[in-house]
Amino acid sequence: MPSPAAIPDVAFLITESSYFLSHRRNLAEACRHAGWRTSLITNLGETDRPALDAVAGLRVVPFDMRRASHNPLREILTIIRLVGVLRRERPRLLHAVGLKPVLYGAFAARILGLDAICALGGLGYLFTAGRRRPAAGLLRIAVVSWMRLMLGGGRIRVILQNDDDAAALLAHRIVTPERLVMVRGAGVDLDRFRPMPEPDGVPVFLVVSRMLADKGIREMVLAARLLRRRKVPCRVVLVGDPDADNSSALSRDQMAAWAAEGAVEWLGRRSDVAELLAGSHVAVLPSYREGLPKSLLEAAAAGRPIITTDVPGCRAVVTDGVEGLLVPPRDWCALARAMERLALDGDLRRRMGRAARRRAEAEFGDKVVTAQTMELYRRMLEAS
Repeated sequence: MPSPAAIPDVAFLITESSYFLSHRRNLAEACRHAGWRTSLITNLGETDRPALDAVAGLRVVPFDMRRASHNPLREILTIIRLVGVLRRERPRLLHAVGLKPVLYGAFAARILGLDAICALGGLGYLFTAGRRRPAAGLLRIAVVSWMRLMLGGGRIRVILQNDDDAAALLAHRIVTPERLVMVRGAGVDLDRFRPMPEPDGVPVFLVVSRMLADKGIREMVLAARLLRRRKVPCRVVLVGDPDADNSSALSRDQMAAWAAEGAVEWLGRRSDVAELLAGSHVAVLPSYREGLPKSLLEAAAAGRPIITTDVPGCRAVVTDGVEGLLVPPRDWCALARAMERLALDGDLRRRMGRAARRRAEAEFGDKVVTAQTMELYRRMLEAS
């Protein structure tokens, strides 16, 4: 149990420590500058400890909460353990990020009388599976009912990243408007991701994503095959690993087979995304649904035009014909046509890239996003 002097003002509840480092580290550092103590309750990744130790003032509380587990007994035990952890930690404010942390954290907060912020990055698999996966439909009914019960009362605020998800939660009567706060993603470092001139050579289409079917990776491969048959000069580069904890994960064997075929290049997970964007011409993400995809925010900040799908989250970054092109989800022929158009029109690419950078500066910079979240922290801490 922490000493009274170590009781956190803000405790982050996040499934994976790697996600905290990539999406919420700047918030913890802003809290330290504000004089607030922070803790992180998370499943500690084997290689993340040095980076976490470098976050000054952050106390890490290892906690096993598996994204992929649907074992009822295991999940009930996880909730019980979480209540115990939060009873010991007793933070002034809990910030839960992601669907499972929100579902379990909101319950624990209600039980313990804690103030809580529940941040949903997107409505995800349950809202994309639809009729093709009946089991997901049943699970969605259960989750919506639980969310309505947990998020509709107590001292809880809900952060969403796009207007479509806000409309969905209001339509399902999960929350009321006064409980909703709109924060456009985790923000992007506008100094690290800066516009660079297009490189020489054939146009490079860059996809930075987990290798999941729901991210439209199959459609990307089909579009690349079509472009190759049409002899459109371009390269299609996929960056990211499969996610074994996600039900739509593509296998490494499948990814390797597609790469061996030659239509796409697969680089796996990389940490040098800014450099990869500088070496590309167009960013692509043909996802089925998003919260607010950080890979597209980074592409916009880097001044690259974007091809993405006309779905929640993705269309929050791109206005069709301005910062890039929108195509229907699952339509690989439309995706190929959009890619061909930008492959053959350098002036259009550069014009859209400049517009994307302007929008990133106006809406998606990490300083803007951090300031919005910190203001919510201040209001809730002062009221507690």
